[in-house]
Amino acid sequence: MSAKRTSELHRCAWATNELSIRYHDEEWGVPVHDDRTLFEFLILEGAQAGLSWNTILNKRENYRRAFDRFDPKLVAQYDKRKVRQLLADPGIVRNKLKVAAAIENAKAFLRVQEEFGTFDRYIWQFVGGKPRVNKWRSLKQLPARTPESDAMSKDLQRRGFKFVGSTISYAFMQAVGMVNDHAVDCFRYTMV
Repeated sequence: MSAKRTSELHRCAWATNELSIRYHDEEWGVPVHDDRTLFEFLILEGAQAGLSWNTILNKRENYRRAFDRFDPKLVAQYDKRKVRQLLADPGIVRNKLKVAAAIENAKAFLRVQEEFGTFDRYIWQFVGGKPRVNKWRSLKQLPARTPESDAMSKDLQRRGFKFVGSTISYAFMQAVGMVNDHAVDCFRYTMV
């Protein structure tokens, strides 16, 4: 799309800069069934806790490099030396708890894959296997959590996942298309 044409499109109110507009237009709310991509969003949403999503989008490529393209088998094997490297890397959020959570989440992710065959099969059960389509008219209407995100969060925590509270879980659900939270007047609403 030309720059003029994309600027004329009506989008969700949070897509305000070049990076967030591209993310909104190409990824947000599109159903994801690839386990590696689901793991990426699980880690990125946890890293975002207390920060803006723009901060994470700006660091996303650095995260991909630092976390071996989000290969859960590799991340699950990170040792103290790798943790020190990560905590010294200005390209990611250097928070000890979040880095430790990424490693624990990789281990829990592998256990879920072993039990269910894929993480995709496990995670999509919380919305009955298909996206929930909401009909929000404004950003103010979007909930921070739902009964589904509460259930997902509780089960993830029971399985050993960290940084997966209900609000983070709902943001994950939005990102990977488990819910369509595009505003009804957003051009992407009918496209995802």
